[in-house]
Amino acid sequence: MRNPNVTEPAIDSIGSFLAGAATEIVACHPPVGVRRLSGGASRETFQVELHEALPLIMQRVRAGALSATFSMEDEAVLLRVARSHGVPVASVIAAIDDPSVAGSAALFLAFVAGETLPKRILADPALESARGLLTKQCGEALAWIHQIPVRDVTHLRAQDPLEVVRTLLDVLDEPHPVFELALRWLAAHRPNTPPPAVVHGDFRLGNLMVGEDGLRAVLDWELAHLGDPREDLGWLCAPAWRFGGAHPVGGFGTIPELLSAYTQAGGAAVEEDDLRWWVVLATVRWGAICILQANTHLSGASRSVELAVIGRRVCETEHDLLDLLDVPPSGHGDPVAGATSGSASPSGGVHDRPDAGELLEAVREFLENDVLDAVTGRVRFHTRVAINALAMVERELRAGDSPSQAHRARLARLNVRSSRALAAAIRDGEFDERLVSLGPELRGMVQAKLSVANPRYDR
Repeated sequence: MRNPNVTEPAIDSIGSFLAGAATEIVACHPPVGVRRLSGGASRETFQVELHEALPLIMQRVRAGALSATFSMEDEAVLLRVARSHGVPVASVIAAIDDPSVAGSAALFLAFVAGETLPKRILADPALESARGLLTKQCGEALAWIHQIPVRDVTHLRAQDPLEVVRTLLDVLDEPHPVFELALRWLAAHRPNTPPPAVVHGDFRLGNLMVGEDGLRAVLDWELAHLGDPREDLGWLCAPAWRFGGAHPVGGFGTIPELLSAYTQAGGAAVEEDDLRWWVVLATVRWGAICILQANTHLSGASRSVELAVIGRRVCETEHDLLDLLDVPPSGHGDPVAGATSGSASPSGGVHDRPDAGELLEAVREFLENDVLDAVTGRVRFHTRVAINALAMVERELRAGDSPSQAHRARLARLNVRSSRALAAAIRDGEFDERLVSLGPELRGMVQAKLSVANPRYDR
């Protein structure tokens, strides 16, 4: 089923634009087709097939994405400047902000061969040698990014990353007590701020093109801004971007190795204690982005099972924050969602069988046993995401009202009526002297959500 929010770009208009942009490769090898690839929260990616030549990559703004702080044409300038300062990036072919060519503002890049999927980068035997090089190469690339002269990228704007995250959470209006606790810690422990530098804003696996020789290109620069260069280092070291890998730097490297390579390539010295602050901030930021991406789906701006399921990953970031802040474990044995056996209906058996959980189970098994092996590429990936979404709903239905009862009991022990009230109380400092009693309750709240969203996350 085609996504009604996605309009495929017309190859004729793309060909005419590229021909008019006086690009030699297109003059010799005109476009013959366009194929959709993957995409993130703000971009859709397409492969533009050329006659008897390597394809081009086209990125365009996704419907419903937050307004960028700079245009696609400005981003092309940034990429060209970065390339001139030694940063590995794809060559820019053309860029246009006029939506008439591709349906929205678009950027055309030269094709770079390699792998971007984090799980493959971390596990593929063919990339074993690359994994041994990647930490050093990432440290070097970040140092080169942070040394780009600010005067050469005048369209970039300075940001206070802590204020950006706090404002985003307020706009989203979905209070999370753990986030409020982390924001208070961040405000109380903020390190000194150096002069602003160019910051990539999303430097991590998934945005790195990796080949057998290691890092080949840094991708997806739409979040670039001026700020503290340690922001990029903390983002790369955030738990969310380890993708199951054992090491703190993207799942593949150690922090001392990263910081050593960074300073040897010209980056300023970074203390590990200061880096921890940026890892905490990165984790809160990713949690806010999870909420934002889910809202993009729920609002109808861009319907996507992937974006919908990301909303259930917020509890993963809460779990990571409690670990980063050394919050003690829960002291109460709450029932685990999904632990009940049988097929009892949460509604009390009003409906005939199959009940809602059994219907979901049937759909999930159909996707797993029949559909998954019949599809490839992007559709196969989203089929796996859909299977995961159905499994979440199954676990939630089987749990019934027990987690809600436990949640109400936790709020009562803290003498608040709701999560919103708890978040407000933490923000106001009412629990600053009561962390011993607060921490275990927050642990229990997050664990209850994890037991539905991803029960294997903490194993």
